[in-house]
Amino acid sequence: MIFEPFQIKNLQFKNRIIRSSIGGRTSFYDGTVTSAFKNFEKRFAQHGVSGIISATISVNDKRTSPLEYPKLSDDRFIKPLAAAIKAVQKFDCRYIVQIGDTGGHTHTSLFPQQEDAQSASSVFDLFYGYRTLHKAMTIEEVEQTIENFAEAARRVRQAGADGLEITASKGYIIQQFLNPGVNRRADRYGGSIDNRFRILEEIVVGVRKAIGDDFPLGIRLSAADHNYLPMNIRLPIRFPLKHWYFGNTITQNLYFAKKLKGLGVDYLHIDKGYGFINPKGNPGSFPVEEMKMFYNSNRHLSRKAWWRAALFNSIPNFLLRPIANIGWHDTPAVSADDAKRFREEIGLPVIANGGFQARSIIEETLLAGKADLVAMARPLLANVDLVEQFRRGVECPENPCTHCNRCPIRTANSPLGCYDPTRFASVDEMEAQIMQWSASSDEQISNE
Repeated sequence: MIFEPFQIKNLQFKNRIIRSSIGGRTSFYDGTVTSAFKNFEKRFAQHGVSGIISATISVNDKRTSPLEYPKLSDDRFIKPLAAAIKAVQKFDCRYIVQIGDTGGHTHTSLFPQQEDAQSASSVFDLFYGYRTLHKAMTIEEVEQTIENFAEAARRVRQAGADGLEITASKGYIIQQFLNPGVNRRADRYGGSIDNRFRILEEIVVGVRKAIGDDFPLGIRLSAADHNYLPMNIRLPIRFPLKHWYFGNTITQNLYFAKKLKGLGVDYLHIDKGYGFINPKGNPGSFPVEEMKMFYNSNRHLSRKAWWRAALFNSIPNFLLRPIANIGWHDTPAVSADDAKRFREEIGLPVIANGGFQARSIIEETLLAGKADLVAMARPLLANVDLVEQFRRGVECPENPCTHCNRCPIRTANSPLGCYDPTRFASVDEMEAQIMQWSASSDEQISNE
């Protein structure tokens, strides 16, 4: 079933495997994509995936996290992105642009800035973001964010993409409003479940107006929040405690999904967990060494960032590793059963994300009607020809992704690639693979 085609609206996929959103420092510091961005995306298309969902491209001109990630906050970003999209589409591969806004989860900045603290409410969050306190957005700032999404969506269509995806997960600004443990507002954007949904509703309405009814529109949505993972301190404590401890359950997110269908959304992309990086959304291990490196690189941005780095550095790894790995497991098809509920109860096409690598598990997920398409990123970074291997009948690659989660953290400061030394005969071999992912080509992107 992996190699059966599937259609969402007017968008035909040649097989059921999509390269999921994965980012890297492949843009200029102003957010303009480079030839490295194009060449990185093109390699997946060359090796048989039916579609690619871009890294989350920022709709906010002030917030880009990490630095050198792409933006779509101005028309000047359209032409370079269009060149990258065209290069992917040459290989009969669909390109879907995912847009978002990190809000209070912005982890990096050139200098500390107040814009990186903006969130649904004023909350201290030890794990996410570098600002000491997240700051409640004003009504005017919320309205500007809604407009940012609509304008970015217009640019996505002008760039020639095949579809658009809005991320309402990963702990980014939309999920910060949806989540009752984070959203403590008392105005029209907080309180009741419908009020918490209002920002996403207004974004979808604005985006649909900007792109038209014929352009495929999807939402990346968490099946459930699991606020308590990873281990975190979020203050003040919210009552009822179930909101503070868990956030939205699948019941609330199914309610959001029903409303999204009524707004004309064409598909749902289901993952799991609140925030990035999260054990439900990134099954595998917690990358202790890489998190130390990341925290050390940002410790100058705030007192919270300094103390967080100091705390991680002060605990020996033999103690820190088992503590930090509480709740982390390499769970195959972690979101598949939840995705099935969304597919059956909402009636929209569903993409399942998280914990896919073995052919039999993907086939089982599709045959059981748990999802229509399967999205993955880390296994394809480890074996870019994975789809071609499946076509040859391979069950699992000889040198599989270990789901160590080093790559999504390392690529915030380092080139894209696999950083698990157990997969390579030597450091030189690992470095060569990383450099290959970042290699240039004769085709360059111009913004002139």
